[in-house]
Amino acid sequence: MPEPLTITISEEASARVQQFREVEGKPNAHLRVGVKGGGCAGLTYVLELAEIPLPDDKVIRGHSVNLYIDKKSYVFLAGTTLEYSEGLNGRGFIFNNPNAKTMCGCGTSFSI
Repeated sequence: MPEPLTITISEEASARVQQFREVEGKPNAHLRVGVKGGGCAGLTYVLELAEIPLPDDKVIRGHSVNLYIDKKSYVFLAGTTLEYSEGLNGRGFIFNNPNAKTMCGCGTSFSI
């Protein structure tokens, strides 16, 4: 039986979340990741700091940062790697999502 798909967070993304925790004064917070309707391609990613998972969240252990993902969003995110980049096009979190069939031009929304 194949292993179920999971979501991973890179060391760079984990380090950035740790910085956000310090700035926000939430040293015990982790990262809630979700998907909601919106954007020019139909779906957008949602990120927020969260101290505890919600009852129906999947908890994925990462590099010193856990990911909390609601079950509906997990369907869209399974197999994704969350990275952080500081490049010529700006800086921010990047979702390498194998489920995304199309992305909008600015990269903030996607469709399945």
